[in-house]
Amino acid sequence: MKKLFLFIAAMAAITTASAQKMLVLYYSETGTTKAVAQELQKQTGADIESIEAVEPYTGNFQETIQRGQREMQSGKMPALKPLTKKVADYDIIFLGYPIWFGTYANPIITLVQEQDFAGKRIVPFCTFGSGGLNTSSDALRKDLPKAKIEEGYGVRTARVAAAEKELDRFLKENGYKKGRVEKLADYSAQQPVTDAERTIFDAACSSYQFPLGTPQTFGKRATPDGIDYKFTVTGRGMDGKESNSIIYVTIGKGADAKPEFTQVVR
Repeated sequence: MKKLFLFIAAMAAITTASAQKMLVLYYSETGTTKAVAQELQKQTGADIESIEAVEPYTGNFQETIQRGQREMQSGKMPALKPLTKKVADYDIIFLGYPIWFGTYANPIITLVQEQDFAGKRIVPFCTFGSGGLNTSSDALRKDLPKAKIEEGYGVRTARVAAAEKELDRFLKENGYKKGRVEKLADYSAQQPVTDAERTIFDAACSSYQFPLGTPQTFGKRATPDGIDYKFTVTGRGMDGKESNSIIYVTIGKGADAKPEFTQVVR
């Protein structure tokens, strides 16, 4: 009876979502976020529009960092070209962006200031080098108090090829797309890292351009696609002080599958 009730509730949520108008609204500098936005639109059938700066960014990493820092220091965010779609016409807005400085990219700051998202359901999606979904979602909740910020989706730029399959699960789990998926198991309780887990962590994280810290404990779970790990890690933040983070790692089922870290939550 309980399973039947949950199934009926899930079907009701999907029916409600499908009856609402959806928009994929995104900013992409290098094309990575655009690829995720297009996949999202393909799987949902939502309308789609890109956010464009009047003065485009170059796509060069260092130049973008320097310009972004100047904008943040001056408080003058980039001007945007007018949208062709009206935010007011949509119920659910998938809002996409790359992560800059630990949160959503500067053009989204302008968008949030200029557009009225009151009463809208906002579903964040983002691309990043290491992480930022949680911090950018929290920033949206603070900056858009009259909107409902839903659970979001994020993917590392290095793993963007995984977005198609991951989005399928994400959309079905949250009722934005018809279909059912088996709920993933919870992670096991955290326990001290042994040499075996440290080897997995190092294989997943050692090639990243910045130090990610030292794993202390881990939990894991089996999935239809392999094994996921949840590491608690100690390291040093930008200020040089000791900091803690959670790093997620996944290993596929194939014989040649290699450990990959999926995101850092700071």
